Amino acid sequence: MNTQITATPKLFIGIDIHKRSWKVHCATDLSSGKTFSMLPDAELLYEYVAKHYTGYEVSTAYEAGCCGYRAHRCFVGYGWRSLVVNPADIFRRGKERHTKTDRIDAQLIARELKDGRLSGICVPDKCREQLRSLFRRRNDLVKDMRQIKSYIKMQLLYYGIRIPQEFDNDHWSHKFRDWLDELDFGYDTGNEVLRSRMRSFRFIDREFREVSTLLRRYTKIHFKKD
Repeated sequence: MNTQITATPKLFIGIDIHKRSWKVHCATDLSSGKTFSMLPDAELLYEYVAKHYTGYEVSTAYEAGCCGYRAHRCFVGYGWRSLVVNPADIFRRGKERHTKTDRIDAQLIARELKDGRLSGICVPDKCREQLRSLFRRRNDLVKDMRQIKSYIKMQLLYYGIRIPQEFDNDHWSHKFRDWLDELDFGYDTGNEVLRSRMRSFRFIDREFREVSTLLRRYTKIHFKKD
């Protein structure tokens, strides 16, 4: 009597993604597989799988990070099951908690994926992803604004100049800015330091206002119900 394999073989791919290279571990439902390095290109991985694992049901996973979701979207486009996971959700045994290399990370991701212990984060669509980037840009500008204000106040403190009581608060009015512009430290070098910092302050302030206006306008149009 002839026997036929009816179950679809499964391939589990754990990837440690970096800017210049990927460390990839391929494991099947019957073997632990192997680890290799490759260029950071989803199409190259697809060609490798098509050549060596024809007919396999493919699942992939990698850690969320600075490389974003482009690889995930490519994998889904190939018809693969793809997860982007929180690094803290990857279970590590004993020594694995203290030993961290790209190879080990790829193997751990493949193992957890194979054992069904991984759950992916919510991957936003491109529209929401780029809106998130705009929010982050605004947050960056807020941090830059706090820093440049701190630099200016430290310069005044260093030279023993007291800020008038009506200006000594978090809100920098136009009168306070004019007061700063008119300060004279007695030497061009000290004056130029303050002028340079004030130029930086005004640039950041303008950028902050423009980004905030764009953010409000976009959300009012596209995310009224959110």
